[in-house]
Amino acid sequence: MASDLHLLNTLSGKKERFKSREQGKVRLFTCGPSTYSRAHIGNYRTFLYEDVLQRYLEYLGYQVERMINFTDVEDKAIAEAQDRDIRLKQLTGPVEERFFEEASLLGIKLPKYIPRASTSVDQAAHLIQLLLDKQYAYRHQKDVFFDPLKFEGFGKLYGLDMSRWPEKKRRFRKDTYTGRRWNLGDFILWHGGEAEGVYWDTEIGRGRPSWNIQDPAMITKHLGFKIDIACGGIDNLYRHHDYTIAVVEAVSGECFSPYWLHGEHVLVDGSKMSKSRGNIVYLETLLEQGFTPDYVRFFLTYGHYREALNLTDEHLESSAGKLVSLLEMVRQLTSVQADGAPASPKARKIVDRMEQTFRERMNDDLDVKGAFDGIRNELRHLMSLKSSGVFSGCDAKQLRR
Repeated sequence: MASDLHLLNTLSGKKERFKSREQGKVRLFTCGPSTYSRAHIGNYRTFLYEDVLQRYLEYLGYQVERMINFTDVEDKAIAEAQDRDIRLKQLTGPVEERFFEEASLLGIKLPKYIPRASTSVDQAAHLIQLLLDKQYAYRHQKDVFFDPLKFEGFGKLYGLDMSRWPEKKRRFRKDTYTGRRWNLGDFILWHGGEAEGVYWDTEIGRGRPSWNIQDPAMITKHLGFKIDIACGGIDNLYRHHDYTIAVVEAVSGECFSPYWLHGEHVLVDGSKMSKSRGNIVYLETLLEQGFTPDYVRFFLTYGHYREALNLTDEHLESSAGKLVSLLEMVRQLTSVQADGAPASPKARKIVDRMEQTFRERMNDDLDVKGAFDGIRNELRHLMSLKSSGVFSGCDAKQLRR
């Protein structure tokens, strides 16, 4: 299947023509939420650009096998559950349910099955054993670490300068670290023993998988070792996705994903959302302010996914107005009753041009804004024809198609 879709590939830093490994089929991995806390608007922006990607690939005729995952076992989740004196599932279960509800409100298509870190422990342990056998990983006390110096090309997604790597061996035991920083040292794969009371008995012993092995485990278990596109937020470009590449490719010896996409942050009045600033915005907040889920979805997808999006009341109201205007034009044009008059050549040409404009802009790295604005301009031309009496019911039928 030939495609004119071009995507800005983080791996190469270039806009590249997309070609799937298998004719007519796309395997797509999209990083899911960590379910120790509820998803905010910034998270949903990432899930929405991935949703747009899936829908557009399907529009082009691809069969998309998409995976999104839940990270339900990690340091932060365990600590939060202990602070509340509840079991881990009591913490993550309600968060997952809220995610399903809000994803539905925002029109996000989700796979029928969403794997969890807790349901992929067997695969995590199996991968770690393979890495130990290949000597990419090693045991230190009860834990298992991955040595990035053993993997040729480590940090290639980010473009990490390996000349900065320290001569003295360093190990990083936490699942995650805050901020856009690199841990120049070995990263943990397995928390050995019965620490924090969360553990499994596996082929490599008792313990739990670290965050760094969880995505590779879920991906390889459900999509395989070779996919077409991997997506996530810009924060995943620091450590996380390069760790995933290193783990999967160290086991398979082949390219894991030829295309990588990363979406930028949502800012709030020009500032990054954070707990310390107290400016985290949830979907519920915007709905309480009177914005419908459709308005929120449009706002989060209208700006290009690789550009930071500034959330303000003014910007929300402005984007809502654009959507209302377009939908009203569509309503007026498609409500025209068939009158037996022949289709207008001018109107037919405009309608045909709308789909061409849509494809051209979406093929350019998912330019939703360009596609929307182009369609809106063509609809204005059709409204002018309607005002002059040229637009007919036959034209309305073509537009509805």
